[in-house]
Amino acid sequence: MILLDFQKKINTYMRIAMIGAKGIPAATAQGGGIESHVEMLAVHLTRLGHHLTVYVRPYANPERRKIWENIRLITLPSIRSKNLDTITHVFLSSIHVLFQKVDIIHYHGVGPSTLAWIPRLFKPHAKIVVTFHSRDQFHEKWNWLARLYLAFGEWTTCHFPHLTIAAPHHLKLFCEKMYGRRAVYIPNAVDLPNQVPGTSYLKQLGVKPDDYLMTLGRLLPVKAQDDAIQAFVNVRTDKKLLIVGEATPDSLEYKVKLERLAMKDERVILLGEKTGEELQQLLAHCFCLIHPSRVEGLSMAVLEAMAHGRLVVMSDIPGNRELVDHSGVAYPSGDVKALEQILNWILSDPVMVRIRGARAREVVEKVYNWNAIALKTEAEYHKLLV
Repeated sequence: MILLDFQKKINTYMRIAMIGAKGIPAATAQGGGIESHVEMLAVHLTRLGHHLTVYVRPYANPERRKIWENIRLITLPSIRSKNLDTITHVFLSSIHVLFQKVDIIHYHGVGPSTLAWIPRLFKPHAKIVVTFHSRDQFHEKWNWLARLYLAFGEWTTCHFPHLTIAAPHHLKLFCEKMYGRRAVYIPNAVDLPNQVPGTSYLKQLGVKPDDYLMTLGRLLPVKAQDDAIQAFVNVRTDKKLLIVGEATPDSLEYKVKLERLAMKDERVILLGEKTGEELQQLLAHCFCLIHPSRVEGLSMAVLEAMAHGRLVVMSDIPGNRELVDHSGVAYPSGDVKALEQILNWILSDPVMVRIRGARAREVVEKVYNWNAIALKTEAEYHKLLV
């Protein structure tokens, strides 16, 4: 009887609401890894026949769309400041969802999880899920009060929901060892490109395939693009370093710092934010991706580069180390000299770079593809509803 009931659930759609991201699509939302994660997870769950609702913020949905890719978008306001943007929007979303017909309410991030008690208490028939993406309290942009609140968010991530999902595996272990709470490991993922993108945008930039290295990510101190630039300027090569990404309103000083560093070497170019075909061309044809981030979950930028068969040189933080698996190269986080030495090494051995790049694509195909991740997430939702 239990098996039949479970099979019946499998064959019916679920109504799922997602809270915590700025909005989708990620490019329009001026978002980062969480927005990309929510976008792709929602798209793939919709393709599996489920009804998805994503709560978005006004600035992340300038066209005021109500439907995108068969996903319902609900736009609610926020107080747009560094400390209040997310929490005010999540609070309003948590109240609004109480009056919606939903089976699963899925929060993304430790900050949003602090309000997961609202539907847990006032909408008892819905099941609450939280994804633990990263330990945000260690991001350099936060003051001591915000860090304290985000530390509390780690506790709520493990205690408020019916299910905790850990995107990086080391956070699954953290939840279990620190709080004695079960967490399910479901990593970030990417869609494997079906074909190699063209080079029209590269021609506009005046670069050729394999003639540049790149970084990809928002221009934030925690992303440490300055480490990449300082290491690169001491490397003898004709290749360029392209810095892809834009600053947030509260990180403009850091952008100025990067611009000053770039002025010292004409090989370093700040491109700003790139999306769509332009970004795919940059990723597909770079010599390697440099990912020097000091704090990260399971990086979408790294996965995207790996999906294109690119070697990634990354800091040795836990989230990055999970991805290496003989397909990348890690160095001690913050050690600019070590990064410089690795860049000299890989530039002298392009055969090794190609071999590890091919290995990277294989790893993504086997472990980090969205089709498999969406099915695993769907299965965990169903277990809650049986």
